[in-house]
Amino acid sequence: MWNIRMRASKTVGSQKEIHISGAEGIYEDSEISKIVKKYAERALNHPRGKPDNIVITIEEIKQKPKKVQLLPVTTLRCKSPDEAKKTIFQTLSGIGVPTKAIKNSFKVLTSQKIMRGAALILEESAIRMEPDRERGVRVSRLGIEKAAEKALTWNLSKMRVDTTTVKEALILASKVASHPDVTAEICISDDPDYTTGYITSKQFGYLRIPNIKRHGEKHGGRVFIIKEDADIGKLIKYLEKTPVIVSGVRF
Repeated sequence: MWNIRMRASKTVGSQKEIHISGAEGIYEDSEISKIVKKYAERALNHPRGKPDNIVITIEEIKQKPKKVQLLPVTTLRCKSPDEAKKTIFQTLSGIGVPTKAIKNSFKVLTSQKIMRGAALILEESAIRMEPDRERGVRVSRLGIEKAAEKALTWNLSKMRVDTTTVKEALILASKVASHPDVTAEICISDDPDYTTGYITSKQFGYLRIPNIKRHGEKHGGRVFIIKEDADIGKLIKYLEKTPVIVSGVRF
């Protein structure tokens, strides 16, 4: 098995690098050429613009991947960013996430500064804990079993949301939610053309939130709300380095 990762960026101004696109997965030998081509085309045709630097990394997976359960998916009805924000506050408060942590999460997500990875926010004190705020924590080395992917495609098709964006976000969110130190995740895409975000937790699964921002807005990112006593080093190692394969589809 191989982990294939793509990161595309563009240099603007005085050597300032902005993130354009990213993708990754765990694949078999026979899929490498097809996936590399797919990722390159994706990087070159992204709504955020054309990159001037594309890095594709192909790394052999030597550690046996851990298997985790795919989160169940539900789409909520939200007609505006204000309604979406209210829904998120109510849902996360309902599982015990303090208001301060949710507010600080939105402060990060609505900032015009683009994060390359995710922010880590403690659920009680609401302090940010990622070592490098510009880089963030980059969830990596993740994939999905072939049988689970087919079942997922079938179920998402019935929901009329069978897109690469939804699938990749769901796989990533399932890995994140599987760690015992993660309480919840809030995500707003930084793609100006994509206005559906999501929140996740082990309690309620993956909730898609339409109209979480207005069309054309470029802000976004991911925030992981984590336990107050979380071992930050071990958590980051799991999210970034531990190979995980998602299996099982529950709807």
